[in-house]
Amino acid sequence: MASSSKAPAASGKEDTPTNPRGIPYAPFVDNVEDYVATRQDVEPTLRSFQEMISKYQFMEANLQRRMGGLRDKIPEIQKTLDTVKFLKLRKDETEPIETTFELNDTLYAKANIPATDEVYIWLGANVMLSYPVDEAEVLLTSKLATAQTSLSNCEEDLDFLREQITTMEVATARVYNWEVVQKRKDKTSESGEQIESKDKKSAS
Repeated sequence: MASSSKAPAASGKEDTPTNPRGIPYAPFVDNVEDYVATRQDVEPTLRSFQEMISKYQFMEANLQRRMGGLRDKIPEIQKTLDTVKFLKLRKDETEPIETTFELNDTLYAKANIPATDEVYIWLGANVMLSYPVDEAEVLLTSKLATAQTSLSNCEEDLDFLREQITTMEVATARVYNWEVVQKRKDKTSESGEQIESKDKKSAS
């Protein structure tokens, strides 16, 4: 009999439903026969489900790394923004302020900071740009909001991925259990045929 198993709902079709960031929903296997018609369909179906689980786990690992970077980045942006706001408040002062700034983890230095209406912001990739204080505040406020939104989206996506992995694990278990039941039925059928054959031989 030709295989008639159906592809998982999250196989990449255009009509596959996704979450807001485009991560596909895992198929909910309520009726195993929708995916497996014969025992020959079991292995490719289980392999397809395992591939989906692996993809979800890969995305999960990437999200966890990204979240770690954002959790390190957000406090730095907040600290820089607070500093810019402080300098903005003092830009009309005539006396410099004395402060201690960090050179590395264990080394600090003192400095006198005059009033200023310009700051230099490190943008990464060996790039530092000069900004008026007001523009710097707007830039950093925007960057902070973007980073916080990204972190919130990552947390939401991580929960979503874990739900999809659980759904796929349940689907895998249902297909496996269906195969176990079919094997038992086949054995019972074979045993019945053998008994019937013996009865016919005895009667003859």
